[in-house]
Amino acid sequence: MAELNTGGGDGKGKKVRSKKQNAGVDLTAMVDLAFLLITFFMLTTSMNKPQSMNLAMPDKSDETKENNDKTPVDENRTMTVLLGADNKVKWYMGMPQQPLDGPNDSSYGQNGIRKVILENSKKALAYSQDAEKGLIVIIKASENANYRNLVDILDEMAITGTKTYAIVDIADTDLEILGEKK
Repeated sequence: MAELNTGGGDGKGKKVRSKKQNAGVDLTAMVDLAFLLITFFMLTTSMNKPQSMNLAMPDKSDETKENNDKTPVDENRTMTVLLGADNKVKWYMGMPQQPLDGPNDSSYGQNGIRKVILENSKKALAYSQDAEKGLIVIIKASENANYRNLVDILDEMAITGTKTYAIVDIADTDLEILGEKK
């Protein structure tokens, strides 16, 4: 421990008094304890993991593109969700030229698109009679749609447990359904 002697006497003609001991506290053990606690909490604390969805993107090779063109999609299991300006959501079942159901307006949330996805998911499972062949959701967002709308619809996919969905470029026929011009 280091000590600081504060006695001002240099021994020249002054009365000598008895020296008082300076009160001192040895903080070495306290510093050791502090570093030990800091190290303990740093090593035992779990860091927050970012919460994000896994997103699988297709390869851009020509071979994959040819195989994707040949993949048949059953229109009885296909639901298309269109996202437009001003939080507009429209959906239809089947193909855009001859939809089986719709196009219908909807809203976000529990009583909106979530309810529609759950109902159509049950219909698709009843149609295919196979748990692996459930509902296929195609998400198409116009240029006027918000980023938040896309995140909201992806959240609905996670909440409803929809396993097969894709984000696709919007076509002119879908823009007509939304009432937007290209």
